[in-house]
Amino acid sequence: MKLTQISLLAALAISGAVAGGNVEKVEVAVVEEVLSNWDFSGQAALYYQTMDKNGAVDLFSQESARANAGLQLNAVGKFDYGLSVGAQVTGLGTLGLQNSVVSNIMQSADGNLNGGAVTKLYMAWSGEANTIKIGRQELPKSLSPFAWSEGWNVFKNTYEAALYVNTMIPSTVLVGAWVNGANQNGVGAWDGNGNWLMNNGGSNFNEFNDVNGDDGIFMLTAQNKSINGLTITASAYYGANLLDNMNNKDADLNGLPYPVGTGDATTIFWGDVAYANADFPVTFAAQGGQVDVGNGTNSTTAFGAKIGGHFGAFGLLAAYSSVDDGTTGVFNVGGVKTPLYTQMILNQGAIASNADTILIKATAKALGGKFIAQYGMTTENDRDLAGTIGSIDYNEFNFIYKTKVWDDSITLLAAYINQDLSDKVIVDDNGDSTLTSPSANNVIRFWARYNF
Repeated sequence: MKLTQISLLAALAISGAVAGGNVEKVEVAVVEEVLSNWDFSGQAALYYQTMDKNGAVDLFSQESARANAGLQLNAVGKFDYGLSVGAQVTGLGTLGLQNSVVSNIMQSADGNLNGGAVTKLYMAWSGEANTIKIGRQELPKSLSPFAWSEGWNVFKNTYEAALYVNTMIPSTVLVGAWVNGANQNGVGAWDGNGNWLMNNGGSNFNEFNDVNGDDGIFMLTAQNKSINGLTITASAYYGANLLDNMNNKDADLNGLPYPVGTGDATTIFWGDVAYANADFPVTFAAQGGQVDVGNGTNSTTAFGAKIGGHFGAFGLLAAYSSVDDGTTGVFNVGGVKTPLYTQMILNQGAIASNADTILIKATAKALGGKFIAQYGMTTENDRDLAGTIGSIDYNEFNFIYKTKVWDDSITLLAAYINQDLSDKVIVDDNGDSTLTSPSANNVIRFWARYNF
């Protein structure tokens, strides 16, 4: 950012004048040369969400609302021999809105209403066809479908990882990673005491908990684009002693001795084939894979497909996913979403395990932005319904408008979400279960993001 460089030079000149000294041109040149190696950027965000909790409260009331104000600052230094370093600091707060406008927050930097965290801190080396990056960093879903940085909240979650990228083979990217730690992306605050499996669905950007004890998780991804328009991606994960390490952490927190482990490793295999060509109006893709955590559990198998098309300013898409009744379902170790094509704004809890889902989506470019309407229908199979086994129907509707203003430096989003569940089990204070048909849940979300 030239503005930052100029202000720093001005500050040096003023400090020299106040001290009675002279600011030599050579000193300014040296400072300019140093600063030329650095890029500074950031973003400021305002985020608001209100939910009527199945009709129990009023939309836009204080009880139903959450909000955040957030600021992220980035610095990236690039030096000789392909070396670079990067850092990101994140601040999240409420601007005092919790006193009269909202009752909680969407995201927490350190487990509190207001706080900060160092969310990126890495060093990297890049050569002609190789890149190595070590430290706190974001991971993309396209190359790491079970450990990625989710962008739906105020800011993205990050990981502590060692990453290697090779592009030596034409039209092919090879990625190897060892993921050791992850902060958590979720709604509200989490104290960060535990690990990703124990997270209550909240967030804490300051706590990078071990994803798998001292063993970490290894990932290998290969992505090929040799055929015009066709992208083939295959990923494999290996986590030694994953469930044993999870159980040991739980024992630590509760002051109990470690349980007898099995030594079983966790393996995940996931593939994705997608075709999209600018000269052809129809796109299609297929995905699928298996999660096996050992320890006498049932492996999870999932697959999905989607087909879409763009016709001028309009787009249509249909998607399907099916996940069997394996123990884990599909997941993201740093967040709450799934890698499934049928992922919507809030349906992850319904589609991630033992469920079949159909999604219909339409888009339109209008009024300087983009409108999105999508409807998802999920059958949650074989659920325990007050002592009986049956299926639950979950439907979700999203209506979204997104646009950019002020030379595209500000992005605005408004969204309406309707959730409808056919059956729900209510457990009273005596432990008795009752099967009910709840009212629909309505959610409204707004956010604005300024990039500088």
